[in-house]
Amino acid sequence: MLKAIHAQEDVEAAAEKAEAVAAKLEGMKLRKAAETVRAGYAETLAYMRYPGKHWRSLRTNNPLERIMREIRRRTRVVGSFPDGQ
Repeated sequence: MLKAIHAQEDVEAAAEKAEAVAAKLEGMKLRKAAETVRAGYAETLAYMRYPGKHWRSLRTNNPLERIMREIRRRTRVVGSFPDGQ
């Protein structure tokens, strides 16, 4: 259900879908989940302010995680770093 909100073409459509998802959650007697969706969906749509071609790279932090994983991998091999003197 939540992925459907982010699958929309623009912010207005995403807001409508978020309201529909919240209503569906209320229909399933999940009022707290519906409140959470209503309160927080707008924060997750910040990437939609930019052109569509940039959305994929803006909404994920995967490139950053990949760099950090590579740094960890390389530093584990070294064991201890020389102090430079």
